[in-house]
Amino acid sequence: MGIFSKIHRYRNAGENANVNNVERFGVPASSLFTSTKVFTLHHHIDIMDFSESILYEADTKILTLHDTTDIYTADGEHVANIRRKLLSLHERRFVVMDDGKEFQLSNEIFHIIKDITNIEGLGWQLRGNLLGLNFEIYDSSDEVIAVIAQKMFSIHDKWCVDIYKKEHEKIIVAILVALQHMIRDRQSSGGGGSSSGGSSSGN
Repeated sequence: MGIFSKIHRYRNAGENANVNNVERFGVPASSLFTSTKVFTLHHHIDIMDFSESILYEADTKILTLHDTTDIYTADGEHVANIRRKLLSLHERRFVVMDDGKEFQLSNEIFHIIKDITNIEGLGWQLRGNLLGLNFEIYDSSDEVIAVIAQKMFSIHDKWCVDIYKKEHEKIIVAILVALQHMIRDRQSSGGGGSSSGGSSSGN
């Protein structure tokens, strides 16, 4: 941990909350952890709790025009649909929740050091540090909702999210999945920046 945990805030399921997050925001209400599997025709993300029990699953048909993703609970209940906007200067994802809420994440360019993405339709902001692989979600009152971190050098593209407003859990899961896809788009277009998918310990 030490100084490095102040900069890079990823942790595995079962480990204590990151020291920097606790110092700044307090102990999170809950935490979720993801692991990605890429198959021939689709992209699958498991979203797990502290004990690595699967709570949500996200499936993307990679070869579809709009890169459409559906999120389900472990019981099969549909949670959200996410799709990419084509022919845009923005990195953009549209999200439709099953309760009727609609919002979009839009970004012209992911900057190397600091980045702010407006979550239109919610009045929230996603503030990112791509260098440290950390992102924070704030509501319209500038109160923290969640802190997201990506694991370095992971072939399974692992992420964790500390949730501070648990009533927004499903929306946070949708934002987390959308963010992963936006970063993957940036990597595949030659933007670089993130270190996932590099040499790995296999975790």
